[in-house]
Amino acid sequence: MSRTAPKRLGTPVPARVDAERSGFPRAIDGAPIDAVRESWLVEDRWWAPAPVRRRYWEVVTRSGQNLVVFRDLRTGAWFRQASMA
Repeated sequence: MSRTAPKRLGTPVPARVDAERSGFPRAIDGAPIDAVRESWLVEDRWWAPAPVRRRYWEVVTRSGQNLVVFRDLRTGAWFRQASMA
């Protein structure tokens, strides 16, 4: 059985995200989102002084760009990463 290698993500950079009140992103840095492929929650290092709590979204912009954006649920800041499949 062949296995697919996991996707690698680029380094996160701050992003300006227009989102619905529920947190669902509508545009990233002015680029409208055409489709959301998936969303997931990461909660890690809960035992450490700086735990990680993020909501990720894998999206496709109207221009066809594949991006992963996340909101740091501790600070409220948004970041984007290019998908490097």
